[in-house]
Amino acid sequence: MISGVVDVAVVGGGPAGLAAAIKAKESGLEKVVIIERGGYLGGLLKQCIHNGFGLFYFREDLTGPEYARRFIDKAHDLGVEVMLGSMVVKMRPDRSMVVSSKEGLSCLLPKATVLAMGCRERSRESLSIPGTRPAGIFTAGTAQRYVNVEGFIPGKEVVILGSGDVGMIMARRLTLEGVAVRAVVEVLPYVGGLIRNEVQCLHDFDIPLWLEHTVTAVHGVERVEAVTVARVDRNWKPIAGTERTIACDTLLISAGLIPENELSRLAGVALDPVTGGAEIDENMETSVAGIFSGGNCVHVNDLVDNVTWEGEAAGRSAAACAGGRKRAEKGRIKLKAGRNVSYVVPQTITWGEEATLSIRVKEPAEQVRLRVGDIPVRAVRAVKPSEMIKFLLSGKEWAKLGGEIDELSITCDSRRD
Repeated sequence: MISGVVDVAVVGGGPAGLAAAIKAKESGLEKVVIIERGGYLGGLLKQCIHNGFGLFYFREDLTGPEYARRFIDKAHDLGVEVMLGSMVVKMRPDRSMVVSSKEGLSCLLPKATVLAMGCRERSRESLSIPGTRPAGIFTAGTAQRYVNVEGFIPGKEVVILGSGDVGMIMARRLTLEGVAVRAVVEVLPYVGGLIRNEVQCLHDFDIPLWLEHTVTAVHGVERVEAVTVARVDRNWKPIAGTERTIACDTLLISAGLIPENELSRLAGVALDPVTGGAEIDENMETSVAGIFSGGNCVHVNDLVDNVTWEGEAAGRSAAACAGGRKRAEKGRIKLKAGRNVSYVVPQTITWGEEATLSIRVKEPAEQVRLRVGDIPVRAVRAVKPSEMIKFLLSGKEWAKLGGEIDELSITCDSRRD
């Protein structure tokens, strides 16, 4: 059992946590520990047996388990300590934490902490879908684990609510297993996942995609027998008279992800009401000094490559903090989401420091220009809410911004404006 003072404690052993621990250890720290509540490292990558991982980070096309294995092996080779089957049950603003495992309770006193708890799926209950409560309703991620890890096919006729990436990937996966995917139903007028998944998982397999529709009722007593689907208006309200019933025995929910931040709240970390994740600065440090955060518990990323890079940034910064570096308290600038921008991460940056910004737009648009304040930083052919945009705020842009300011607005404007 690990207890007492450690240099860096990383909560979560998924891709962000592994990357953070590796970078912290590579910085020369002696005691870096990963605390993982599951029985293995790698997080959900174990059940993602499809390819498409590592295209940017490794410039190779890997499956989820292959991608995870590279980081797991590296963490072990570096001597990162691992606590599996261990859950942080209490965390305080001074970074002290209580960890529960089969060996009992232990107390850790990290010099710096990285929060990398990932995210969870929205359930049927969070979507308030009326109807009975029969068997046959799963989140897409649960179905993915059943099929890819446990070898269990959840149903024979499936409707998928939501066009998130996991939902579209499962539409293809189930089709390959001989399951009839009756429809993928999406409330928005565009898909909620990557374009490549829309093409490769739906169009290539002739799976029906119903945009601007939602499931309004579930039918069945012991098992799902059918669902009612209706078209929605601009306010996502079902339009009377557009209902249709689809016979099926399974409903998968793929309607978004929620960053896991219960521990962040316990530690007093400020959360962004839009992302649901911690408010961070350019060094991935939260509002509580010495506590850093990275990956999907900050904001939901499209690609594991981005999750890894964020984890690495958090690990490097945590290592510097453990070594005695203090956060700059002067020259802090608040970043604000402006026209057609839903959110900006990080939420605060230090004047003059290079920073990688991540944004999501509110509405799809073509031929746009991203601006920081009045300074154009990037021209983009097309943008959509489901695909995150990353760009570097460099010294060149800082020079154009002029004197010190307290707030900067990030906007996405038409190039014609």
